[in-house]
Amino acid sequence: MSTIALGSPQETAAYLRTLPAIRERCGRVHALAQNGALQYFDYHPDKEHDAAAFCVDIIKRDFGTDFAAVSTSPSSAHGRWRHLDAGRPRVYPLMEQWKASPNPPDDKEVTRRLVDLFLVSVLLDAGAGSAWSYTENNSGKTFSRSEGLGVASIAMFEQGFFSGDSSNPHQVDAEGLARITVSKVASAMQVSDTNPMVGLEGRTSLLANLSKALKANTTYFGDSARPGNLVDFLEVDAISDANGVRRVHIFALWTALIDGLAPIWPATRTSLGGVSLGDVWPCDALKAHAASSAPEGDELVPFHKLTGWTTYSLVEPIEKVLGWKFEGLEHMTGLPEYRNGGLLVDLGVLSLRPGAIPASFFPNAETSIPRLPPSHPAIIEWRAMTVIELDRIADEIRKQLGLTRGELSLAQVLESATWKGGREIAKQKRPATGGPPIDIESDGTVF
Repeated sequence: MSTIALGSPQETAAYLRTLPAIRERCGRVHALAQNGALQYFDYHPDKEHDAAAFCVDIIKRDFGTDFAAVSTSPSSAHGRWRHLDAGRPRVYPLMEQWKASPNPPDDKEVTRRLVDLFLVSVLLDAGAGSAWSYTENNSGKTFSRSEGLGVASIAMFEQGFFSGDSSNPHQVDAEGLARITVSKVASAMQVSDTNPMVGLEGRTSLLANLSKALKANTTYFGDSARPGNLVDFLEVDAISDANGVRRVHIFALWTALIDGLAPIWPATRTSLGGVSLGDVWPCDALKAHAASSAPEGDELVPFHKLTGWTTYSLVEPIEKVLGWKFEGLEHMTGLPEYRNGGLLVDLGVLSLRPGAIPASFFPNAETSIPRLPPSHPAIIEWRAMTVIELDRIADEIRKQLGLTRGELSLAQVLESATWKGGREIAKQKRPATGGPPIDIESDGTVF
């Protein structure tokens, strides 16, 4: 695969924060895999058909044989909305409550509030571990993992947890976020010695850093320092078509999130040319096969998983409430996280090389599941392969269903097939925990 010619470290850093860089760099890792040149994984492309067939069975189970329903069903949209509505609708009833208030907000303010909610909910969505759960007060139902975090976050939002304005509790602003502490998050999320949450401090740190980012980037977040003011930023350059529909390119939202949220990531993350890059990591396999003339940063692979998850999640309320249309969604990638990646390992598309990971990374001698930090080179290979394999498996799913990309988007594949498939195969193989085949030490800021 040809590489992108870049000059200074600053130019490379700027490139690594773009959407196209994710596929380009992950594609280079995938090219190594095709030649058996990864350090930790073997690649078995003959298993892609089986992985796609497993996902197709899930689609048929959930949507029947009317495959067009996958593309039109609200439940197939990939975004945080699904988790916020776990078990019962919550988002639309909240919107109806706003509309029935004495001073109802207009559609733009409704969208601002939803952007507030969805963004902060995504930032709280890093893996909580298999031991944590959340019991909803109203229904008495208990939720875990992403659904638990989603239900907890919308309850916190409704209680004014993220707002610094008591007269406007249903918003997220810098002042409200600045008041948040680990103990307050723990209480709101029902964390205790008997209900432990992985990465509690890390996700609280993200919220505190978000407060600073909102204040520092008025171009995106306005003088009131709210995530929802992204709507006003996007509106400035939106173009109305012949039918009066505002059209916004996905790059505009992506750039606002990458630039606007840059200060929230831990200072320990990779930096290049004085620029902190966030979810970007060195890949040892790329470095081992780099040319002697390779420029600085040539071995770095960007993922930007939480930014991607945020982007997918914000597109939906903006399009539904305001009727806008985002263009360029084909540039979005699959999310390199443990459900999508776990599907590949559990169904044999990827296999860890015997002996590649030292025994010290296997905390339980009775299982074959290693526990690795996010920075481990095996995790970098796994995530890079996941990005490209999601494209390939999506194509195979479309082939098996007789659909085009226009009829079944990557986002719909992620929601209706691969992410769900990763969770279901994990439960089949590890019913006690439902955890992934490779355990990641979550700090609350990556997965």
